[in-house]
Amino acid sequence: MTDDPDPLPGLTEHAAHNRASWDAYSDEYQALHGRDLAESGGMAWGTSQIPESTLRILGEVAGRDILEFGCGAAQWSIALAQHGARPVGLDLSERQLEHARRLMAEAGVSFPLIHGSAEAVPLPDASFDILFCDHGAMTFADPERTVPEAARLLRPGGLFAFNHHSPIETMCWAARADGIEEELGDRLALDYFGMHRIDDGDEISFQLPYGRWIALFRANGFIVEDLVEPRPPPDSTSSYRSEAELAWARRWPAECIWRLRRA
Repeated sequence: MTDDPDPLPGLTEHAAHNRASWDAYSDEYQALHGRDLAESGGMAWGTSQIPESTLRILGEVAGRDILEFGCGAAQWSIALAQHGARPVGLDLSERQLEHARRLMAEAGVSFPLIHGSAEAVPLPDASFDILFCDHGAMTFADPERTVPEAARLLRPGGLFAFNHHSPIETMCWAARADGIEEELGDRLALDYFGMHRIDDGDEISFQLPYGRWIALFRANGFIVEDLVEPRPPPDSTSSYRSEAELAWARRWPAECIWRLRRA
């Protein structure tokens, strides 16, 4: 007897690692954060769940073809469908997509879910009006691969918007003396120049200096329209952050949302 064939052959090494990590972690993730995501109504950004109606990143979504890069359990895409959009959810973790199917059934909505990597999306060119990501594939996939894919998948004039950890926050995560945990501090712990692949032993994430992000966008035909640095409100709580981390994020930008337009 042979093992079942890999449903996603040809993944990069880091993508295969992250797929296994997220398949193992998905149940715990939804147990920890599912209530926050549900209470926000789905269309809310980042670890503090700041509403889209406040930030107005995506603009008008009704009637738009929208791809979510790293949809997880598709809370965002479910809300978009309820607002008249035509979403497609893409995720590397089959277990996350199982949660998405359950939530879609509960919400009474239906749209395509694709098990795949944002580094090589099995969809035709110029398929979407909007491509977005909220701490999904743009955190855990190589931007040197995902940004060209976003450009390929968007129609001319299409919007590419994604939220991820800011380079400033990334530089301030310091390993503790025990070598096991990390903590967010007020000192620069990681070199700025040369930031790219970051392996913490559990998952592999990616980050670039601001200048390299902008150069990568320009090389792939994107115009930078805005860089939003969402700040947790004074009374906010988060299942993703401790009180100390929320206090940090009120002083310095912990997240940033790029808003880009396909030329």
